[in-house]
Amino acid sequence: MNKVFPQGENGYTAAEPKAHPGGEGAQACITLTNRTGFLCHDQRSCIPASGVCDGIRTCTHGEDEDESLCRDVPQSLPHFLVAHCGDPASWIYSDQKCDGTNNCGDCSDELSPVTVCPPCGPGWWRCPSTFFKYCDCIPRHLCRDHVQHCSDWSDEYACPGP
Repeated sequence: MNKVFPQGENGYTAAEPKAHPGGEGAQACITLTNRTGFLCHDQRSCIPASGVCDGIRTCTHGEDEDESLCRDVPQSLPHFLVAHCGDPASWIYSDQKCDGTNNCGDCSDELSPVTVCPPCGPGWWRCPSTFFKYCDCIPRHLCRDHVQHCSDWSDEYACPGP
């Protein structure tokens, strides 16, 4: 079950209704993983932002794949579903910001000055410029796996592991 915000007679509504060019009355919500979501018309189902216009009808009535919403992505999406990368021509879904993964390809979705993310969580190891998929932190399950993920090799020699 996702978080929706009780309010008024209808029982549930999003924290702040957002209008957008592609779909009148689209509303934001917060998913169980504390990420930005899209509130379905049933006012109860909150799907992750990255589940909108992904080719799979997740909302009961399919409004997450509506033609007016998906015709010119990302321009047709409500602003709360879109996050811009360091390269102005690149974008990601808002629920992909600060998720520990280099979704933009330049770590701008994980590092300042473009994005301000909280420090590494308990399941992560902070290390200087990591390679490949991660930016400032790597999942601890990658520590001591005999593969370099941190430029200083601290994932192999200093990280206590999972």
